[in-house]
Amino acid sequence: MNLLGISGSLRADSLNTQLVSVAAEAFGDADFTLADLRLPLYDGDLEDRGMPAEVTTLVDQIRAADAIIISTPEYNAGLSGVLKNALDWVSRIPPMAFAGKPTAIMSAAAGKAGGARAQMTLRHCLVAFRPRIVLGPEIMVGGAMSAFEDGRLTDEMAVKLVADQMAALRAMV
Repeated sequence: MNLLGISGSLRADSLNTQLVSVAAEAFGDADFTLADLRLPLYDGDLEDRGMPAEVTTLVDQIRAADAIIISTPEYNAGLSGVLKNALDWVSRIPPMAFAGKPTAIMSAAAGKAGGARAQMTLRHCLVAFRPRIVLGPEIMVGGAMSAFEDGRLTDEMAVKLVADQMAALRAMV
């Protein structure tokens, strides 16, 4: 089984990348790939000159995945620009790579709500992509700056919710 992780943060010590890794471990036996969202900003002129190789790689990874985990930070009450840019690029290569793909959404953010608004905007953006989104349990790690230790999620309830969500994602495959 191929599992693709997508983190909406590029930081080396990204809490959302750590959350994707925790979720991938909870998902269990699968070939896991973490997508690289270091893509150029979407530009129609650039697209007209030819699709960037990094974008084609991302679309190929999405198409090859049996299941997808997306984690986004919350920036200014929405999903990260990095993630939105990736979605904009992916939308330009038909057929829609996310269509029908079992997909889990989660977030880690500094605030108490744990990225709830980012997830809302991500869900809204994904409507046109038509993935099969796991409806629950929702994973929103609040106070994320202190929720991880050495790449491990330390909150027992959050660990259980991630395990439950990954079981639901696996069942959807």
